[in-house]
Amino acid sequence: MNLPATTTDSILQALQRLIDVVAQLRSPDGGCPWDLAQTQQTLIPYVIEEAYEVADAIRSEEQKAIAEELGDLLLQVILQAQIASEAQDFTLKEIAEGITEKLIRRHPHVFGDLEVKNAEEVNKNWEQIKAKEKQQSVAEAQLLSNKLKRYVGRLPALMAAMKISKKAAGAGFEWEDSAGVWAKFTEELGEFKEALATNNKEEQQAELGDLLFTIVNIARWYDLDPSEALQGTNRRFTQRLTIMENFASRPLEEYDINELEELWQQAKKQLKQ
Repeated sequence: MNLPATTTDSILQALQRLIDVVAQLRSPDGGCPWDLAQTQQTLIPYVIEEAYEVADAIRSEEQKAIAEELGDLLLQVILQAQIASEAQDFTLKEIAEGITEKLIRRHPHVFGDLEVKNAEEVNKNWEQIKAKEKQQSVAEAQLLSNKLKRYVGRLPALMAAMKISKKAAGAGFEWEDSAGVWAKFTEELGEFKEALATNNKEEQQAELGDLLFTIVNIARWYDLDPSEALQGTNRRFTQRLTIMENFASRPLEEYDINELEELWQQAKKQLKQ
């Protein structure tokens, strides 16, 4: 569906204004010292932070908040493009053209003559096209190790663990029933406790990782999202802490553990109401 010309024009005008504002912020002549000091590398934390804030806004289903956070994320894209253009590496034009061509190339069933019957065939064709782009054979692209390497280092650890767990299970690395995954959890918990009894920090870290990965597998078995679950716990904890501070007559650090527990229970009770 094509947008009306007036709508398209207004969108392009708004986008151009944002591009101009960012260019002025980065201008050596009257620009902002903070913006001028930024590099592609220093902006990495902001890209990640803004992406998470977009996700949080989407969870809230507050459309105004979603629009605002998407704007903050778009700013990071424009900033990266501006910095790259100053170094004559690439511009926003190359970014837009690149993703547009990729979408067209990877959707031959929409922009070409290929016919597909369902989403499964779409995914199969997508993987074949990606393999060709990377100059890999289909066989190489289908190697489980190559699939899993894409997640390590590119995604937050918990999200990567879930994706790796799902891919591995699909390739046959799976327990026969839920009892198997719970037995693995008990085994890994025991190994973690044994590691804690040593002074070997590297071993302790490794066993903690194994235990967390097993918990991710448990989540997958019960069709739960560990990232969403932990996000919910973080949110509830901070909500309860806010209520505790409202109940408290002095700073929380001046309370003993029993008094804090009493405030905690009061906060839980209020939230349930």
